[in-house]
Amino acid sequence: MTLVLGGARSGKSAHAEALIERSPGPWTYIATAQAFDDEMRERIALHRARRPAGWETIDAPNDLAGAVAALPPGRPALVDCLTLWLTNVMLAESDLSAEAAALEAACAAAPGPLVLVSNEVGLGIVPDNALARRFRDEAGRLNQRLAARADRVVMIVAGLPLTLKEETR
Repeated sequence: MTLVLGGARSGKSAHAEALIERSPGPWTYIATAQAFDDEMRERIALHRARRPAGWETIDAPNDLAGAVAALPPGRPALVDCLTLWLTNVMLAESDLSAEAAALEAACAAAPGPLVLVSNEVGLGIVPDNALARRFRDEAGRLNQRLAARADRVVMIVAGLPLTLKEETR
């Protein structure tokens, strides 16, 4: 499992796609975004257009653990992105602790190569409202949990990958 972290427009999704495409296809793209407005619809369309043939897309804005657990054996998969999923879980007022534990377990048991994309949101200013501060804190905790389980953790800055962790099995 690889965790790819980075800021907005850092190049993390493109890097993650390139990592997955090193494995033989077909590949699965597990999308967590929901298209509630034109800007998000455009972002989703750009992501889809960038991917070549051979990608299957599964929309999993809420049941991400279930989508990961249902992957076929050996199928390389990309989850993009954890922070959008976290937003969905928080806004649905779901049990975040239980959802995160289920996701962690599903990722640990993934039947093939798995790359997770997440935003690093804790490097900026402290948000001025309680919901945004909670989101920042929960994103940091989720990233830590998955980074501890990951074989590889890469931080993308200005399109450049910085390997933070690399374990071989």
